Amino acid sequence: METIEHKTVTANGINIHIAEKGQGPLVLFLHGFPELWYSWRHQILYMAAHGYRAVAPDLRGYGDTTGAPVHDSTKFTSLHIVGDIIALLDAIAPDEKQVFVVAHDWGAVLAWLLCLYRPDRVKAYVSLSVHFTPRNPKMKTIETMRKYFGDDYYMCRFQEPGDIEAEFAQIGVREVVKKLLTYRHPGALYFPKGKGLGSLPDTSDTLPSWLSEEDVDYYTSKFEKNGFTGGINYYRALDLNWELTAPWTGAQVKVPTKFIVGDLDLVYHIPGVKEYVQGGGFKKDVPLLDEVVVMEGVAHFLNQEKPDDINQHILEYIKKF
Repeated sequence: METIEHKTVTANGINIHIAEKGQGPLVLFLHGFPELWYSWRHQILYMAAHGYRAVAPDLRGYGDTTGAPVHDSTKFTSLHIVGDIIALLDAIAPDEKQVFVVAHDWGAVLAWLLCLYRPDRVKAYVSLSVHFTPRNPKMKTIETMRKYFGDDYYMCRFQEPGDIEAEFAQIGVREVVKKLLTYRHPGALYFPKGKGLGSLPDTSDTLPSWLSEEDVDYYTSKFEKNGFTGGINYYRALDLNWELTAPWTGAQVKVPTKFIVGDLDLVYHIPGVKEYVQGGGFKKDVPLLDEVVVMEGVAHFLNQEKPDDINQHILEYIKKF
């Protein structure tokens, strides 16, 4: 870990912290919530050892990336964040027209949109956990979530500024990080009002083998410093994203792609998702989808839970290009 280099790059009006290691074709890693560049620690070391330059930023509003107006969720749309990514690539790899992208959770959502907006910049994409979601022109995102899951669904609970932050503060940052990173229930995630994460099973004193106390310490230190609002803003901008992405209604993603998901992943168990991924809808929207891998007994944070398997899947795919 100490061999990973850290630097700050000014791009798109903010100061983006990146962790990087290695020489060769660039592989860009994009993290999710509640995560950081650190989520890719295993992949950075592995890809660097196999002839690639691995780069993992703290995304807008996260970790040591600064300069974004955290208390204005309208500055956290997909256009802002894809803008950050393009500006970052221009700054750190000006001679590479295209790069490899590997992304998870919210990072995967943004990488799908990067591929949609700027397919000319992506050589190939490995998506973890989150499939492509075509825009529904008839209903806004949060309206859809409320209809199917109710007001206590986590994305709905995240909408009111300061609300879920106050509940997280009562629970404590470390406990929030532990509960979310070790959550393994494949059903919908609910935070009933007044209970927050208290409705989730109590966190075991014993962490899973793939998550150490030191790992939790690192996440906790960054979220204690910055709070969770930056990451939660991504959810608060969902309906604005829906408005802004109207021009891409019905558009296909035309980038070579591999998709990997755990069979215990809560995203994979959203009603209709398995049918979409396995039944031809996914391939129709992403015609260059090469492979779908469903990992048995693996939950949402698969790049940390099964790093060796994920590393091999990534390398196996990008070596084709």
